Amino acid sequence: MTRPTRLNLAPVDPLPDATAKYFAVCQEKLGLLPNVLAAYAFNIDKLNAFTSMYNDLMLGESHLSKLEREMIAVVVSAVNRCYYCLVAHGAAVREYSENPELGEMLVMNHRVCELNPRQRAMVDFAEKVTIESHKITEGDRELLREVGFSDRDIWDIIAVAGFFNMTNRVASASGMMPNPEYHSASR
Repeated sequence: MTRPTRLNLAPVDPLPDATAKYFAVCQEKLGLLPNVLAAYAFNIDKLNAFTSMYNDLMLGESHLSKLEREMIAVVVSAVNRCYYCLVAHGAAVREYSENPELGEMLVMNHRVCELNPRQRAMVDFAEKVTIESHKITEGDRELLREVGFSDRDIWDIIAVAGFFNMTNRVASASGMMPNPEYHSASR
């Protein structure tokens, strides 16, 4: 296996039992161990913190669908030009939407997508969180409420966007490369 990043950080060896089991579940369910997990395996506490936050935000209880959360991840990653996340989460959008074109459009330019008003407001807000969160006003939040988002939903949009702003920077700055399997997934 090639290194998941351009940094020389060897994984803990041997992995703790719980981590080895988690990696085996990922391999079984996804058919691969995402390089982001392999990258964090040099420090189990950091890996656990990352996976806990990721699993809560992307897989946990929310009124945002998994597709909507992935759409946010892709739009944020497009603004940040994060190669790893665009490839990995673009594949997830293709899978959840069953629409390869949607995944590609979100990666390239979310403005060309034909989205419903709820999705349009959501991705535009996520973009603003990424570019100029300091300029978000009550009017921006009200636009989300007008298309049916609750304040809890707005929190989730902000949290997913914030998480991917952080992970985009870690992935890009460390030279993290996506698993090759993502390129052909759900096409």
